Amino acid sequence: MTDSPLRLLLEFDSQAQRDRSQPPTFLHRRDRKFALVCEEQGVAPDAARWLAHLNRLSGPRATPAATDQTLATWRRITAGFSAVGLIAGVLAMAGLLFYDGGQRINITVFLAFVLLHLVLALFTTLQSLAGWQPWRWLVQRFGVNPGDGVFNKLQPLLMARAAHLGGIAFAIAGLITLLGMVVVQDLAFGWSTTLDTAAASYHGFINTVATPWAWAWPAAAPDIVLVEATRFFRAGDPMASPEPALWGQWWPFVTMLWTIWVLLPRLILWGLAAVQTRQKARRLLASHPAMHALMYRMETPALDTGNSHHDADDLPDTSARSNLLPLPDSDILLCWAGAGEPELPEGLRSGKELVLRSGGSASLSDDDQTLSRISEHLKNRSKAVILLVRCWQPPTGELQDFLETARGTWPRGSRVALVPLAADSNQEPDAHQVQPWLRFAERVGSEFVQVSLPPFQMRDPYSAVGETL
Repeated sequence: MTDSPLRLLLEFDSQAQRDRSQPPTFLHRRDRKFALVCEEQGVAPDAARWLAHLNRLSGPRATPAATDQTLATWRRITAGFSAVGLIAGVLAMAGLLFYDGGQRINITVFLAFVLLHLVLALFTTLQSLAGWQPWRWLVQRFGVNPGDGVFNKLQPLLMARAAHLGGIAFAIAGLITLLGMVVVQDLAFGWSTTLDTAAASYHGFINTVATPWAWAWPAAAPDIVLVEATRFFRAGDPMASPEPALWGQWWPFVTMLWTIWVLLPRLILWGLAAVQTRQKARRLLASHPAMHALMYRMETPALDTGNSHHDADDLPDTSARSNLLPLPDSDILLCWAGAGEPELPEGLRSGKELVLRSGGSASLSDDDQTLSRISEHLKNRSKAVILLVRCWQPPTGELQDFLETARGTWPRGSRVALVPLAADSNQEPDAHQVQPWLRFAERVGSEFVQVSLPPFQMRDPYSAVGETL
């Protein structure tokens, strides 16, 4: 396709964004291996081959890439400019050639309109070269993110290319309308101006404008006789000319005027914008920061010295349960996933106004109701909840989700005392069974969850630890 350098730049920039989440060691091995494969095949590694290599490794894409979406958006913008240009070209030419059989079509107005169009075309090119983006609002409306990346530097040129293509559509539609009206109507042209201009001076100006095509089509370069015979005045009789047949002989000049000074500049400037877009895309790709990093990875050998970290010395934490805290004073007891069955210890059951069960076979709606009841109870009472769990069962994600929901539901400052119970609730759980719950409490948040043992189990050395805390 015509915008292959642009597509290459967009795909490379998109891949560079994705590579930011990869570790440097992986990127070095991957790209160095690609360079070695290219060396074996006798080809030079470049961005296009590198992207094709990554696409083969990743497999076919199931959804359109961001590059395709961006280019499709610009195609829609260009098509919109072209459609507007076609409609505007027909309307503009119909307005310029409006003839009711009385006043003649003024060639001077035609010249002024052509000059205006030429100035706008040159202004479009100059604003793109200066990097100004007067169409930024339109780009944002079509969903193209200006961003701060390399693609943002191409948008002025892309908008200029789209605007010039709209101008080409405008010129073609106007030319077709002109030729059609010349065939189906008897148009009467003439020239007039408020300034005191002699026919000879006006003829000299017309000859200057017609210089590009006078050698190829002499009839499209009016002579002095035609200029003198077709001048009209605002107060004169439009039918006073002795040769009305001369009024229609201006149409070759008007046709070539529109073709050379409206259509041709747009074609040249559109081609210039397309060439500049391709060249700038190549320059941006060559100077892309990720391209320098890629070339370094491909040229530098990757030394695989093994993993930078090993867990041979990362032994399980078997230290004393120094994070155990005394059981807080609370009248809310929550049994998780069957903890405390078949019967709760008397030391935990006494004095509790609210005893609830959750988790395990309970449904999500039951858990939500439990959270709501506890929340209402905590509003006017103590801010602590005793949560009983089975010490031999590992902490689950379900319990963590339950506690995270409770943190956002219960009043601010509420705390949970997590109590792991042994199989025999009158016995103390082993140290290795308490450690997972201590780590679980740290993971959830020590400001919200603490691990405690029932009062009848807080014997030395834990009671001493609790006193110091």
